[in-house]
Amino acid sequence: MLRAPTRQQDDLARRAVRVLIPSPGTWGDVAPYLGLGRRLKAAGHEVTVACHARFADAVRAHRLDCRTLPLDSLDFMTTDIRPTPPRRLAREIRRSLLPQIAQGILDASRGGVDVLLTNLVTHPICAFVAEGVGARCLGAYLQPMRSAVRFGLNGVVPSRFRDRVVEASVVKSAGLNIAPSLNVLQRDLGLPRQATRRALRAMRTETVCHGYSPMMVPPFAYSSGRQRTCGYWWPPRPDGWRPDDRLVDFLNSGSKPVFIGFGSMAMGDAEQLSGLLVQALRKARLRAVVQSGWLGIHMAVDDVLTVSEVPHDWLFPRMAAVVHHAGAGTTGAGLKAGVPAVPVPVHFDQFYWASRLAAMGVAPAPIPRRQLTAARLADALRDAVEGQAFIQRARTVASHLAAEDGAASVLAELEQMAAFTAPA
Repeated sequence: MLRAPTRQQDDLARRAVRVLIPSPGTWGDVAPYLGLGRRLKAAGHEVTVACHARFADAVRAHRLDCRTLPLDSLDFMTTDIRPTPPRRLAREIRRSLLPQIAQGILDASRGGVDVLLTNLVTHPICAFVAEGVGARCLGAYLQPMRSAVRFGLNGVVPSRFRDRVVEASVVKSAGLNIAPSLNVLQRDLGLPRQATRRALRAMRTETVCHGYSPMMVPPFAYSSGRQRTCGYWWPPRPDGWRPDDRLVDFLNSGSKPVFIGFGSMAMGDAEQLSGLLVQALRKARLRAVVQSGWLGIHMAVDDVLTVSEVPHDWLFPRMAAVVHHAGAGTTGAGLKAGVPAVPVPVHFDQFYWASRLAAMGVAPAPIPRRQLTAARLADALRDAVEGQAFIQRARTVASHLAAEDGAASVLAELEQMAAFTAPA
């Protein structure tokens, strides 16, 4: 049983804790941790983000330390995925990509770390590294482990048994995918074979803070007491950022436009998608701000402005609706802005978040990217922009989110962890 921290331990909890946040992947995998990292730093802790070199300048612009991980996520998405059969791709990720990421996390940890904040994918790696370097591990997930059953598209009634089956399958899958990575770390760190089992067990036993609202994903009825649904960790706006005059002029020149963007999704034909979007907007008779994203969408037509990166917290409240791929971060930004959504999921957890938007009443039914047509998108846009039920529900959700402080829960867990690991 845990003992209440002594005054000496309380003092330690207020000292700087060296925190490493490994976040391989796309910008959507990095941005939420910048908001969290800045909050932890403001409380006096030392925060380092480990990510791909492509995002290093953005991390440092937020006054956080950065250590780079191997590879480049954009090159991987655009060069390696499309010509590679799925089974071969999975094998390459397991045998090549993840071991390099694992080595990068270990190298970043050797500079000195007290706590690794880990996402769902890297949790076994971080648990293994933490044991090897004498640190602790705290889960900081952007997705729920058990979402497939509890809030999946099929509406299955949850049960304790199903939850355990899903959790066990996730851990088993992680074990298969992560085994080559842990073998590399095991040799480097000199840990026994039992450390691999302990690293996988950490996904079930260690504290996990979830970075989304309880409104979006209600707390799990059958989760252990170590699971926390904290609230969103909002990405910060770059210091000194100002909107481009061209964007301001466009917003002031007519009715509220809609936003269309697919973020870091780099698979597909940019020209074909751009043409489809033009047709949909003309059918719906709407203006739009379109984010080019990694796919490189560009639409040089009247009443449409193509932009690069614009902070969502500034742009989305000025939109009539937002069309997006339903990534975890973009989904949260749309909810915070209080505007209806039109989700167009592409893969992975995006289908889950898209289904949740519809279930919450802030979006019409999702349109999977492969089923997207100009007519379907135009109909969904009209529903979102003109549907008073969607508009009112979106505003209600935004008002609730404004009262949440997701980063505070992580800060409390971090400092409690430091207190309980202090010497008596």
